[in-house]
Amino acid sequence: MPAGPMDATAPYEAPADEPTRTAPAGSRPGSGFDEELRQLLRSRLILVHLLVLGYYALLAITLLSAPKGPSLGIDLRSGALIVGSAAPCLVGAVALWRSPALSLRALRRWELFLFATQAAAGGAYRYASLVSHDGDSPGVMTGFLGIVTLLTFSHLILAYGVLIPNTRRRALWVVGGLAAVPFVTLAAAAAATPALQGIPFASLTFQAVTHLIFPAAVAVFAAARAAALHRRAFEAERRAERVGQYALKRKLGAGGMGEVWLAEHGLLKRPCAVKFVRPELAAHPAAAGRFAREVQAVTGLTHPNTVRVYDYGRAEDGSFYYVMEYLDGPTLEQLVRDRGPLPPGRVVYLLRQLCGALAEAHAAGLVHRDVKPGNVIVARLGGVCDVAKLLDFGLVLDESAGGGEDRLTRAGAVMGTPAYMPPEQAAGDPVGARGDVYALGAVGYYALSGRPPHGGATARQILAAVLTQPVPPLAGVPTDLAAVIARCLARDPSDRVATAWDLDRALAGCGCAADWSAELAAAAWPAERQGKGSPDAGTHTAG
Repeated sequence: MPAGPMDATAPYEAPADEPTRTAPAGSRPGSGFDEELRQLLRSRLILVHLLVLGYYALLAITLLSAPKGPSLGIDLRSGALIVGSAAPCLVGAVALWRSPALSLRALRRWELFLFATQAAAGGAYRYASLVSHDGDSPGVMTGFLGIVTLLTFSHLILAYGVLIPNTRRRALWVVGGLAAVPFVTLAAAAAATPALQGIPFASLTFQAVTHLIFPAAVAVFAAARAAALHRRAFEAERRAERVGQYALKRKLGAGGMGEVWLAEHGLLKRPCAVKFVRPELAAHPAAAGRFAREVQAVTGLTHPNTVRVYDYGRAEDGSFYYVMEYLDGPTLEQLVRDRGPLPPGRVVYLLRQLCGALAEAHAAGLVHRDVKPGNVIVARLGGVCDVAKLLDFGLVLDESAGGGEDRLTRAGAVMGTPAYMPPEQAAGDPVGARGDVYALGAVGYYALSGRPPHGGATARQILAAVLTQPVPPLAGVPTDLAAVIARCLARDPSDRVATAWDLDRALAGCGCAADWSAELAAAAWPAERQGKGSPDAGTHTAG
């Protein structure tokens, strides 16, 4: 993944020799959304080519049938522009028809090239028409001639907004560029032709504004609306889809590793969460095999604060998935973002539960390597509130499996979340159980302060801060708890709390450990349901 601005909590993967691709937002990995969009764009581009051909034919007929004279009608230069613009459309339509396997990226480039060349041709025709009629009266220039030279742009703008599947932002940029061409050519013609200066120039400018503003507004609105309807229709289709014995209901979340969907077991009618792994990971047999072994290892964990994994496999479209319990509650990241820093006693209460989950994993030889607030759900289970659940062992490292191909990490890659990554992981060195202790301390730091221990505008800046900068001390936090968190965040692993059980005992010894309980959590939840961070949201992360 190339360096650039990203969320401090987003999964990060350093560049490697193997190229990667990312599915577009809102699509299920391997579900065919890319392919559906590609086929739609290709068919629409063919249609646009044919419509442009039809437009030039009508334009030629209109000009040929117009009254002959120095002001109207078609001349050799206009005819050459029409033929020169129409011929590539015919060739392009045939080429698109004969190239059904063009990639989505190639089609997007073709789309921009098509509309750019047609806008350039329209601009050249408008310029040539204005300059060649410099002796006409203002009424002629602002009448038939002005309207004819604007038709190309209004039609191009409407065609782009209505026919090309797009986002609102992309449509706004392209439509704005198309609408700007008539004004640029008018300014160039006025500079070269004295007759267009003064009143004719103002009239032609007003004419262009009145004839283009409505098509531009319609185009942008239509593009945004069509994109929303297309997305809704696609996801509605996916909600009715079945994967194995599970019927998909709705998407719960998306992240760097894939997407998570709410599902229901066909026979048991039990709600569950199905996570689909990114297709570029699932497409490689070695990576898929490692994921399968890791899921098998996680299913052996029985601690109540570790998410339960029910099943795993491959969907018919080839995407890798696994099924886990559906949890009723927000992630710790969402809870802090919506409610602000948590009371120290509540943070200790949640961290101690996570210590138990990590202690069992470490005893089994598993290192999580991606402990972060987004991978902790504060759930309500069996009427008990504030049950911390550790999930997403997608980057788990099985130390008992040895080295080589049994390790999930690719050579030369740094995988994890920069803001909560221990220094040794940021440096690309081996990560042990104390790396998870560091990450859990960073989670506690976030819950107490509302921000991660290290910040930065890009992933690389965050990694540099993790490797070189000291952690800012916590303010307004009990001294004994701040000291425990500081020990977890020591840069040298040997200076940290040794094990998850040791961290649990250290947290239990803090004076605020008795300030929170299941009873207090039960009393707090009804009030939190009324805020944005409703625990009834039932959210899951996807890496």
